Amino acid sequence: MQNMNWNYPTTIWFGLDRSKEIQLACDSLGMKNPLIVTDPGLLKTNIIETINSSLHSKTNIFSDVQGNPTGKNVDDGVKIFNQNNHDGVIAVGGGSGMDVGKGIAFLAEQTRSLWDFEDIGDWWTRADSSKIKPIIAIPTTAGTGSEVGRASVFLNEETQKKKIIFHPKMLPQISILDPNLTLNLPQSITAGTGMDALAHCLEAYSSPFYHPMAEGTALEGLRLVKENLLEVFHNGSNVEARSHMLVASMMGAAAFQKGLGAIHSITHPVNSIYHTHHGTTNGVVMPFVLHFNKSKIEDKIIRLSKFLDIPGGFDGILNWIISLKKEMQIPLTLKDMGVNEGDEIKLAPLAQEDPSTGGNPEEMTEDKFKILIKDCINGTYS
Repeated sequence: MQNMNWNYPTTIWFGLDRSKEIQLACDSLGMKNPLIVTDPGLLKTNIIETINSSLHSKTNIFSDVQGNPTGKNVDDGVKIFNQNNHDGVIAVGGGSGMDVGKGIAFLAEQTRSLWDFEDIGDWWTRADSSKIKPIIAIPTTAGTGSEVGRASVFLNEETQKKKIIFHPKMLPQISILDPNLTLNLPQSITAGTGMDALAHCLEAYSSPFYHPMAEGTALEGLRLVKENLLEVFHNGSNVEARSHMLVASMMGAAAFQKGLGAIHSITHPVNSIYHTHHGTTNGVVMPFVLHFNKSKIEDKIIRLSKFLDIPGGFDGILNWIISLKKEMQIPLTLKDMGVNEGDEIKLAPLAQEDPSTGGNPEEMTEDKFKILIKDCINGTYS
């Protein structure tokens, strides 16, 4: 595939071995002493060493990052950043590594707590924009799309709630999409992150808000997922399919500025309490949420079925998602992930207050979430 440079929604360098151009990216941003931020699992591979060796001088690495990253992960990284006089961040990994990297660059010279910048109203204006450090993002999974996002999601360990931290300058200045970095992903991570990309595209497409550009992006992202996800699951060395999934992931994240919905509203508290994988959990609840929203989105999903050449209209798309789950060994229900019947009582209010809820096609209430989450636990369709 051709190497390409795009500018949507930020500067993107796409193509094989583009991660080896990291020094050029640093130079273009005036970054002389970057901090590499990643996760412990990725640190065990040769990816971080290869990126570090591509710099003029090797730099420090911060990898104290959890799968569902916490505010403490960011605070600890800020200490390392400031102690070593770093002037920017190279965030490498899946959503956790990139989110923490973005959080460190954002918070390094702010005087307020991380939670003072939650995505509520105009809280982002509390930040001193001039002190936010430059960010280069290098995704190694095809799921979250954090490399093109203006926000990060962190677990507040005191409240056990996931919070979205937002600022326009949290958008990385350069994102490097190198499909080679995704070739060795385990099947389970390929499946979970792929379902995350699918969830972003599907919820953005289904959101009732008016944003034709984002809707079109989501639609093409859905096509790329449909045509490539099972291929990368079964044949992870197919670099062309890996390339398409990496782009689909980026497109899903660019599209969800149009809105997300109840898939993410349920997944966020489940992740926080049961420590489940984010994308895999999205995959578990996806068909139940899609069915719950049917009365509001049926016409739109019928159009989607025609575009994706999936016969059967709404039911065809629903059955396609169910078959994807089965073939990629995604758990059928939340019960299979350790969520018990009755837990919907504590999960429903957390889902209702999640910022994603406002983008759901069906207007939600706590009582509706109780019904929907119970369906996700038991595998029923109300």
